[in-house]
Amino acid sequence: MDQAELEQLQRAINHEMRERFTAGAVQRAVLLRPGDDPAIEPGQLMVRVFLPPPGAGEDYDQALAAWQGAHQAGMDALRRELSLRLPAARLLEFTFDDADAAPPRILMLDDGSLAAEQLSGREIVTTALALLRANYVFPELADRAATAVEARLAAGEYDDLDEITLTELVTSHLREVCDDKHLALRLGGGPGPGRGGPGGPGPGGPGPGPGPGAGPGPGPGPGPGPGGRGRPPWADPDGPKDHETRRLAMRQMGRLDNFGIRRVERLDGNVGYLDVRRVPVPANAGPAISAAMELVAGTYALIIDLRRNGGGSPEGVVYWCSHLVDEQPPTHLNDIFRADTAETHQFWALSYVPGPRYVDRPVYVLTSSRTFSGGEDFAYTLQALGRAQVIGETTSGGAHPTRPFGISAAVHIAIPFARSINPVTGTNWQGTGVVPDIAVPEEQAYGTAYATALRHVLAQDELFPPIADEAREALAALPATEPPAATEPPQEASAVVG
Repeated sequence: MDQAELEQLQRAINHEMRERFTAGAVQRAVLLRPGDDPAIEPGQLMVRVFLPPPGAGEDYDQALAAWQGAHQAGMDALRRELSLRLPAARLLEFTFDDADAAPPRILMLDDGSLAAEQLSGREIVTTALALLRANYVFPELADRAATAVEARLAAGEYDDLDEITLTELVTSHLREVCDDKHLALRLGGGPGPGRGGPGGPGPGGPGPGPGPGAGPGPGPGPGPGPGGRGRPPWADPDGPKDHETRRLAMRQMGRLDNFGIRRVERLDGNVGYLDVRRVPVPANAGPAISAAMELVAGTYALIIDLRRNGGGSPEGVVYWCSHLVDEQPPTHLNDIFRADTAETHQFWALSYVPGPRYVDRPVYVLTSSRTFSGGEDFAYTLQALGRAQVIGETTSGGAHPTRPFGISAAVHIAIPFARSINPVTGTNWQGTGVVPDIAVPEEQAYGTAYATALRHVLAQDELFPPIADEAREALAALPATEPPAATEPPQEASAVVG
């Protein structure tokens, strides 16, 4: 289980905590794996819930007993929900955050009473392969991958495996054929018992209406995770159903991390810097994106840091890029071809953005091997247009918009259903990643870009003396390097992988 999946599950657990307990009743919950605690065995997870510290004159044992008495119903509901929707979380623990005091704990084990409501490993794999054949962007490749996994299924390779091992193993076997990092069988499922099952109605796949089985629409994000537009698995199954209510709820959640905009700064020498960790839909994030661009509007050069960007929506990429290109003539940014409908959706820069556009000044985009999906779209589009110089490492190589399909209450499959086609290159970054113009290790990308930007500033014909002094001092403080040479332009790669 990778870090992105852990973070996705952690968000779903946090949501469940808010649903089950009143404000202030718990401090936080953490998801633990084997090795984090001796009690956790291979194939298991633990959810540890930290409670508010005891009041004055109350010891830990008294506080824990009192808390349990007031919240037993919430504890039981959380245990049941975990057993149903995240059965790998065999252990649920309530305690206090005080390592020095060795506080008491309440451990609630999965008693197995809901095991009959879970699909078997064989049923999960069979359903996943049916969904793959019906929805994957390359049908012939899907059939090859499914046939290979079916042979392993017949040989008993997936028998008697826990959910963690099963999802990781099937994912690795699918990727052996497809070489597609968006394609994954993951923990966290679609509708639970009584809410419809695989194959039920839903606009994006199995599942009822807006649940995780309902596709998020085109978007180069890895399903319902930090870079995707799907909802967290098993979260809020009975929550608001209408689109506008959900959108407003997502906007409120997006405010908590400033819609992925981690940092906006004017660096010495009048160089702008943006640290962008994800690319949300502009319907939610548009004002924040425009505000960030307004704050760097007066700089002589701009650094956009995508080294930790895990993805997002193509509409979000369009909104960002629209601030960086001229209004006229219109700029064709990207196309997305949907295999299920054989339709191609064109993405063009917006004719209007709030505030000034950032044009006629250099842009430097920082990348790493972790830059993925929508983050790669951002970098690739600007590079293909000749609008930005990409500095850093070759990116992860995931170009396929992806949708989550619920299989059971405990498992879903993320399936790429479309592919990007850049109008300049005629291809995309699938499998190859975005190859930087200046290749340097991730940790050197910022310094390299900043030094390059400062040299540009100092080359201006008319430069305000205090800015010139800032730029010279900032450049002198950086590690001494020669201006780096650009790498060879990347070779065009086939859009069909495998």
